Amino acid sequence: MTEKITGDFAAANTEPENPCRSCGACCAAFCVDFHPVELAGGVYAWASGVPVNMTVPVTAAMVRMRGTDDFPPRCVALAGEVGQSVSCRIYASRPSPCREFYPAHAACDRARWRHGMLPCNRMPASP
Repeated sequence: MTEKITGDFAAANTEPENPCRSCGACCAAFCVDFHPVELAGGVYAWASGVPVNMTVPVTAAMVRMRGTDDFPPRCVALAGEVGQSVSCRIYASRPSPCREFYPAHAACDRARWRHGMLPCNRMPASP
C-alpha cells in the first residue's frame, strides 16, 4: 500500500546543490492526488498544467499522477534513477502536492527510508 501525500518536490530542479536533485524518493513512494483544475487547461493550472495522459481519475473531484499507485510506486513524470540523479519532466506544471512537499517534511524521511537512504537532516555535508 502506498502512502498518500497531499502535499514541494522541488524548487529543487533549479538548485544544483539541493538534495532533491539526487533523491526523487518522494516521487517513488507516495500517491499524488489533486483536483482536476490543475490539469492542462484547468483554471488553477501552473504553466501549461499537468498533462491529462499523465493522470488517472480517482473521483469526479480528484485525479492521481499515473504510476504513483503502482507497486512499487513511481510517478510517470520522474526521470532518472532514485538516489542518484533525478528530475521532473513536468516541473513547471507539477501539481500542488509536489509543490508543497519539501525535504524537511517528515514524509521526506519516510520516502528516503523506503529507498534505503538517510533522512535529509542526517546526510553528510558535501565536501
